[in-house]
Amino acid sequence: MKLYYSPGACSLAPHIVAEELGLPLQLEKVALATKTTEAGADYFAVNPKGSVPALQLDNGDVLTEGPAISQYLADQKPGSTIAPANGTMARSRLQEMLNYISTEIHKTYSPLFRPDTVAETRTEREAYLRRRYGLIEKILSGQPFLLGNDFTAADAYLFTVTNWARILKLDLSEFPSLLAFQKRVAERPAVKAAMTAEGLIKA
Repeated sequence: MKLYYSPGACSLAPHIVAEELGLPLQLEKVALATKTTEAGADYFAVNPKGSVPALQLDNGDVLTEGPAISQYLADQKPGSTIAPANGTMARSRLQEMLNYISTEIHKTYSPLFRPDTVAETRTEREAYLRRRYGLIEKILSGQPFLLGNDFTAADAYLFTVTNWARILKLDLSEFPSLLAFQKRVAERPAVKAAMTAEGLIKA
């Protein structure tokens, strides 16, 4: 399997999941500004959406969207704690949290990265993001991970997008449980391996 990624982008989440599961992945970096792959190919030919991640399977099929890819990877190792079994309420809870992170947190960061975003919109989006983190803070104040005691695909996703706050110099000190979560996850060997492979930290 080949994972198309951009360092530190949302593609880091399924990369972490693969490392947690011990699944070997071939990595190919994508230059998002030019939509070209590290090998010089047109990335739109791989993923017409032009975004990362994309997972190319051994049979040539391509799967897109981080939460879908993370769950697909988890299902290659049935019984892992990364994703509960399909058809269970626990799996539905995972999907519920993945959707929340995707729609309420991930997408709220998007305009904050754009230099042409006006100050009024930036302020409104930051306030919206803080309200959404309020729920996450409440959850993490009572348990180590989003769904309880086990690290799941949702935790990999939350860790990835919350790392963007550091890049944007967004102060999250009002969320101590979230910050403790970020530090805890950053120390996981699989997380270190994925971030090292993407050049985000030194080996």
